[in-house]
Order: sequence, then structure tokens, then C-alpha cells
Amino acid sequence: MLLPHPILDLIDAARAEHPKRRDRDLAAAIGLTEAHLVAAEVGRGARRITAAPAVLVPALEHLGDVMALTRNENCVHEKRGRYTGFQAGDHAAMVLGPDIDLRIFPRHWVHAFAVTRITDQGTQRSIQVFDACGEAVHKVFLEDRSDVVAFEAIAKALALPDDAPFDLHLPDAPEGPQVNADKIDALRHGWARMTDTHQFMLMTRRMKFDRLGAYRSVGAPWAQALPRDAAVAALTQAAAASVPLMIFVGNPGCIQIHSGPVARLEPMGPWFNVLDPAFNLHLRADRVAEVWLVRKPTKRGDAVSVEAFDAEGLTILQVFGKRSEAATDTAVWDALATGLAEGVPA
Repeated sequence: MLLPHPILDLIDAARAEHPKRRDRDLAAAIGLTEAHLVAAEVGRGARRITAAPAVLVPALEHLGDVMALTRNENCVHEKRGRYTGFQAGDHAAMVLGPDIDLRIFPRHWVHAFAVTRITDQGTQRSIQVFDACGEAVHKVFLEDRSDVVAFEAIAKALALPDDAPFDLHLPDAPEGPQVNADKIDALRHGWARMTDTHQFMLMTRRMKFDRLGAYRSVGAPWAQALPRDAAVAALTQAAAASVPLMIFVGNPGCIQIHSGPVARLEPMGPWFNVLDPAFNLHLRADRVAEVWLVRKPTKRGDAVSVEAFDAEGLTILQVFGKRSEAATDTAVWDALATGLAEGVPA
């Protein structure tokens, strides 16, 4: 038995009382993690499988067309397509398909399940991955055109014993934005000399800044605070002008990227939604605490982004203009993003 009877009984009672509540919300309501809820289904539709990305992710290609979901506390990113172009790595791996585009950090892929559920809409099949604290890292949902035979083959080939260790750890308390006051001048000096956006994380980690701490410290012309509604405004204006974007949403274990325009925007209560056929985004706009206009120098010109953070200083989403290897022109996006700062003190 993966979970003790008292926890199983608590989960069963909560599901009976709230049969349509989403796992994340139900888990929070009863003081458990989402992984607990899935683990409660082991032997009743859920099966333990290996979470190692080097093994699991290449197998996902056999599922055909699916929906990939990556989220954090305040934003959900859903892409439809196929898992292709996997590149393994011990510290970082990637999926570089034309539809599904991921950055994977394997040490956070700790527990995984193949889940089959009977719902009012029919049978739902998914692969769900969680970190050591039981937080969802990445999920794959089969759709009408997905290969169910391949799903069953994955569940069998990657199976772990139902009673394999299932230890969950308490998450670390958020530290808040990290600023190293002694290194602000060095940060500005290094920032101006970047030639690739990937140098940013190496530089800030070395100087002991986190992302938001660096933005707050570096100042103009590299980072400028925007109004809290600027991320929604950026998406709204980009949709109206059919501007191609790159939208990044992630958590410590996975970042998922949409490349292309957005079209159908639907605010629903606190949620601001993109509801396009192959891409959905669900943003808790009311939980955006800070938004920043950011410029990072590259060999092909500045990479301009609009980035939203929550009250704990954690990244909610990042929006860039889309440019391919063959094209460097993001002038329309750059002008749109810069325009959000008009009238805002630098």
C-alpha cells in the first residue's frame, strides 16, 4: 500500500464530496499535495512508472498527438502536438519539436504515474510527473487521436513496483528576491556585455542575484517596472496585431514554450485565458504583483521581454517576440513592449 489508510480515507471522502474539483485545488483544500491524490489511485487506475526524463520523454513520442501541460501556482500552459526532438542532459534536457518545446531539469523529475480515470466525458489517460515535494512538474494528456496502445506499452515498459519508495519532502520556504548590494555595479557591467540571453542565469547565479533581484537592481536601460496589468496588456495588444510571440511558463522542473501568435482571449473571473486550438494559457491576473520590461543584449540585437512575478518574487510567465534563426526582426513586438512603459517613471 503506497499511502496509509487514514490518508486514503481522507482523499476518498474529499473526492466523493467534490467529484469535479481539480486535483490541485482538492489537494490544497485537504492539506495534501497533488501527488498524494494520484498515489491514492495506485492499483485503482494509476501505475508507478519511472520519472527519469532520459527514459520517459523519448517514449512519449509514441503517443502521437497529445496535450502537454506545465504550470506554476499562478499560470497554466497547455500545448497540443507531438513530443519530438528530445535532447538528453544530466542537468538540463530539451524537447525541441515544432509544437511541444520544453526545457527539462531532471533532478526535479522524481515521481511519475500513468493514470487512467473514468470521467463523465469518458476515459481520461495521462502521464503525470511530480517533484520530491509532490508538486506537479509536467503532465501529458491523451486526446482522441492519441495512441492508447502506446500508452499501455509505456505503462508496462517503464513500470515500477507499486510499493517503490514514495517519500515526499516539505518544500523550502520562498526566500524572496535575492539582491547582492556589493555586486550591483558588477551586474550592470556584465549585463551590458552579454552576447546571449543564456548568459544571464550564469552571471546572476555567480553574483548571487535571482531573476527579480537582478531586475530590481540593474536599472535602466536594462529593466524597468511596468504596471501590474502590463502582461495582460501585452498579450491583448499582440493578439490584436497578430504579433508572433514566445511565451514561457514553468516551475523548477520544467519550462514550456509557445511560439507563434495568440488570437482568442477570454477573461473569466480572475483568470485571463488564451483559448486557441493548439495553445491554451490560463493566467491568474489578480496574483501578478510585479511586471518588468527587460532588455538583454545579444549578437542579434536586444532580446526584449515582458515578465510577470507573484508576491513571493517567483516568475509567473515571460513573453518575448518570436524570432527564428534566420530572422532577427522583432521590431513590432519591441515597439509594443516598450510602449507599455510610456508614462511610467524609469
